Amino acid sequence: MQYYYGDKTPLRVLDEIEFWKQQESEHTVVIRQIVRDLERVFVQQLKEWELAFAQAEGNAVMYIEAVIRSKGAISPALCKKIKQFAVFARNQSLGFVAFLDRLIAESNAVSSNEVAVVVINHIRRESEYFIGIIAAALKCF
Repeated sequence: MQYYYGDKTPLRVLDEIEFWKQQESEHTVVIRQIVRDLERVFVQQLKEWELAFAQAEGNAVMYIEAVIRSKGAISPALCKKIKQFAVFARNQSLGFVAFLDRLIAESNAVSSNEVAVVVINHIRRESEYFIGIIAAALKCF
């Protein structure tokens, strides 16, 4: 994400959140697909993450629609809510990264599947990339 959007920054941040929450939701499915013998507790946690990401993506769309309706005159209250949502989205991804690290460390099904470890580490790096984008963007509001 570029950082010269000026008054479009909140909309651009929301676009990033929408995209990355969709990605993270899909990543939970990818993990379940590549680790067919994944322990039940982790399958359930991945389903919970999938739902949480889908809800965050829906909230991003809701805020995008509110920004569009504002016709370029984003109120300070809406801007504050968007910032708070961006912090929430970042923190959610931080939690997901911690979960992925725990998944690799604690799941026998994952640790015995070299492809799964590579894929999960890739997924973790993508979430870390999103975390960096949001951290930088929050400085521009």
